[in-house]
Amino acid sequence: MSGEGKVVCVTGGSGYIASWLVNFLLQKGYTVKATVRNPSDPRKTDHLLALDGAKERLHLFKADLLGEGSFDSAIYGCEGVFHAASPVLFSATDPQAELIDPAVKGTLNVLKSCKKVQFIKRVVITSSMATVLYGRKPLTPDVVVDKTWQSDPAVCKEMKLWYMLAKTFAEEAAWNFAEENAIDLVTIHPAYVIGPLLQPTLNFSVEMILNLVNGAQTYPNTYYSSTDVRDVAEAHIRAFEIPAACGRYCLVANVSHFSEVLKIVHEHFPSLHLPAKCDDNHPFLPQHKTSKEKARILGINFIPLEATLKDTIESLKEKGFLSI
Repeated sequence: MSGEGKVVCVTGGSGYIASWLVNFLLQKGYTVKATVRNPSDPRKTDHLLALDGAKERLHLFKADLLGEGSFDSAIYGCEGVFHAASPVLFSATDPQAELIDPAVKGTLNVLKSCKKVQFIKRVVITSSMATVLYGRKPLTPDVVVDKTWQSDPAVCKEMKLWYMLAKTFAEEAAWNFAEENAIDLVTIHPAYVIGPLLQPTLNFSVEMILNLVNGAQTYPNTYYSSTDVRDVAEAHIRAFEIPAACGRYCLVANVSHFSEVLKIVHEHFPSLHLPAKCDDNHPFLPQHKTSKEKARILGINFIPLEATLKDTIESLKEKGFLSI
């Protein structure tokens, strides 16, 4: 499907997933209205303005997640909205202010702006497996997680998983608002997202890999679920373009123990000093499987972990974060 003549909005356009989303949308011919917190900050915008097609079809707008009406001008005239803006922090001194309010209020502010535009065909929200995995159901090697799983806010609070709580509350608020206001909504739920960087700054999920391969003494004794950023961006676009797309899409390419991740890295980058000792002092995510059935409906075949890790580390090297 060609995006020629179609106008869409991407919130949080300078972010890791959103930057790839903007890139792919421009490649497909879409006109993109991207929101950023500070359009005058070159570290947030230069990589977007350098994309092919940006000069002709990319328009940047200032917007704040906590400002009601802040997204009105960016969303006006669009037929599709991709809401990717949300803070990613796994520790917070004030979870309500740092994570929950921006996630929930930001999502509702975007949807309120969408409600004002009658010709919006669909809204696609970047959610997370954080809203799926943290409930009362036990994870075991035989369990297959799918779109019907829901994280339990009570479990998130007990475990002090504030990011998971914020994303769970935000998704719940989105579905409630969409239902009440007849908005066609789809949510995308990736695992930890890795792969090459377009932006010049580190994001949390790629920084996890950098820390692991850049002098760490130990590696976590836990399973690591991941997805390539290019697959995540492509899934968003397919979720908008395919008329039958609906509901929640779990997007997990791999669930591997960290020892397997390091083994792959060592095969491609033998000069890196990788940790040899396993550390048990880490939140444990058990081995499990995630259904790829719905993702395949979107035509996502998933880039193999080996290729994703290789591209991630090459990108970290190219951006000057890692010396090999």
